Amino acid sequence: MPRPLDIACLQTRPRPDFRSALDEALPLAEAAVQAGADFLFLPEYCGGLASRGSALAPPFAAEAAHPVLAEMQAFAARRQVWMMLGSLAVEGPAGKIVNRGYVLDDQGRVRSRYDKIHLFDVKLSEQEIYRESATVAPGGQAVLIDTPFGRIGHTICYDLRFPQLFRDLAKAGAEIICVPAAFTRRTGEAHWHVLNRARAIENGVFIVSPCAVGEVPGGGETYGHSLVVSPWGEVIADGGTLPGVVQATIDLDRVAATRARVPSLSHDRPYTLATPANRSVA
Repeated sequence: MPRPLDIACLQTRPRPDFRSALDEALPLAEAAVQAGADFLFLPEYCGGLASRGSALAPPFAAEAAHPVLAEMQAFAARRQVWMMLGSLAVEGPAGKIVNRGYVLDDQGRVRSRYDKIHLFDVKLSEQEIYRESATVAPGGQAVLIDTPFGRIGHTICYDLRFPQLFRDLAKAGAEIICVPAAFTRRTGEAHWHVLNRARAIENGVFIVSPCAVGEVPGGGETYGHSLVVSPWGEVIADGGTLPGVVQATIDLDRVAATRARVPSLSHDRPYTLATPANRSVA
């Protein structure tokens, strides 16, 4: 029997403060619900994003007092819809923040939290340098959430480049793995589509990747092209380069069917690495 799920990625622009972030996201969320979406997915730093030099400087608050989390919980309860908040900046340890994703159920309750593990510390050019670790403390735990629709795995943005995390989530039963992102335009043009398709194909999972689009206040630009990718690697939906709602209906039974066709998750084998220092010569 098919297990259809109507999903929507909200392709929002980076906004510099809580209020403008909410004003950006809530109308799109309402439009998606009116169009029949059962589960809404928002990008990384959907509660606000700005930059200061090479460091990210999103607006942040303690979780218990976070206005974006509170308003999104109220929306989910009022409209009876599940939501993944790709991430919010939340007060963390040692004067830093954590880049934390949430799943809210249709009563507005927080059902899971995930703190981004892999931080975006890269030098793309002399002018384009990012040091997420300057202001963000990394997480250390992979997270799965059971929902009425299926099992979902959290990741965030730069995690996309670390395939073992996706492998572990898939082997633990994930049928959807989410990649909320604020991917840079430069790296997005080069790698976004191929990496999302690769993670889907390698693991026989749906990849749902809401990505922010447009300029970041303070410097930088996000790529957009929010994606929904099938377990076979087909791009079901692509959000392009404008803000909006990216909606698709997926059939979660395709996960088991795809894994039956190519059962690579059960074919992993242990091995050793032969380096020049320990390689035996026949």
